[in-house]
Amino acid sequence: IGEGLEAFTVPGSVAEQRKVGLGHGNLGAMLLDDDTHCFAFLAGHESFAAAEGAIGIARTANKVRKEPLRVILNGLGKDAAMIISRINGFTYVQTEYDFKTGELKVVNSTPYSEGERAAVKCYGANDVLEGVAIMKAEGVEVSITGNSTNPTRFQHLVAGTYKKWALENGKKYFSVASGGGTGRTLHPDNVAAGPASYGLTDSMGRMHGDAQFAGSSSVPAHVEMMGLIGAGNNPMVGMTVACAVAASQVNA
Repeated sequence: IGEGLEAFTVPGSVAEQRKVGLGHGNLGAMLLDDDTHCFAFLAGHESFAAAEGAIGIARTANKVRKEPLRVILNGLGKDAAMIISRINGFTYVQTEYDFKTGELKVVNSTPYSEGERAAVKCYGANDVLEGVAIMKAEGVEVSITGNSTNPTRFQHLVAGTYKKWALENGKKYFSVASGGGTGRTLHPDNVAAGPASYGLTDSMGRMHGDAQFAGSSSVPAHVEMMGLIGAGNNPMVGMTVACAVAASQVNA
């Protein structure tokens, strides 16, 4: 699937340079692999699209997995995490991080619904170190960053720091960097845009990402960057997983 998607990228485009098609294919394979137990959205907590995407991706992947894929949201701010949990029916997990000992404690866990939505845990961290501790506690094997809010204060920093720890400790971890700065010429975190974009969030994603996507799902430039496909981050992930599941069911 990844090779097929790669064939549609426009020569010389951001998508071709970053091997976006292969990245989506590898991500789909990781999410269907039963050795992958936890998938984390490192996103700005105002991102309701990411929250809905998490549910849809897990629901689809679980059709062919032996055990359900655990999904967590890990973002900056405890109040924001509680609010998004309450609105979406997730389980808000309140944590407390000891900066002296590096110990993470779960203060309480509050489900705001029952069923599949309650299975999604939503964490709010006070800073990067607590965010990394949450990743360790959940044993995250796959994550995807979001660039909507706090990308240079939290998301990319958590992914990069956790990636370093994972490499040092033999932990399998596939990091997906969302290059939302591409196409957002007015984004304050990015000082460049277009095919040669090396804005700050874009560059940070290049540092830790095993796969880097071409930009936000809201950017019309995706039609050009992705060629015939013309879809953004979240839709592309969902479609890739859905196609991989369908192929697995046919070949079962």
